[in-house]
Amino acid sequence: QVQLVESGGGSVQAGGSLKVSCEVSGDIWRTRCMAWFRQAPGKEREGVAAIGTSGNTGYSGSVKGRFTISKDNAENTLYLQMSSLKPEDTATYYCAAESGCLRPSLAYYDYTYWGQGTQVTVSS
Repeated sequence: QVQLVESGGGSVQAGGSLKVSCEVSGDIWRTRCMAWFRQAPGKEREGVAAIGTSGNTGYSGSVKGRFTISKDNAENTLYLQMSSLKPEDTATYYCAAESGCLRPSLAYYDYTYWGQGTQVTVSS
């Protein structure tokens, strides 16, 4: 089994920065591919950043250049550094994991394990 626990969410003004974390425990080998998703009220879950088995990354167009995904394998923690935040970035942010992938994926159906989410609110 895999447990994913997000933290670091909060409120920030537009233009600010925030870093959210996802601590991984359990069967670590099932989390070789990971990603961050977000969901705003009334909207579908959206993949924003993903990291593959070799550390290669992928981003959605809406966050590319502003968000950075990284993974500390020694600490079993996934990060999402968010900069130049906009009100439209307001959402619940979820981390997700899968045991393998051909490439970093932003598709929700490619992931088996999910955290409970952490709220990020950006005010104008």
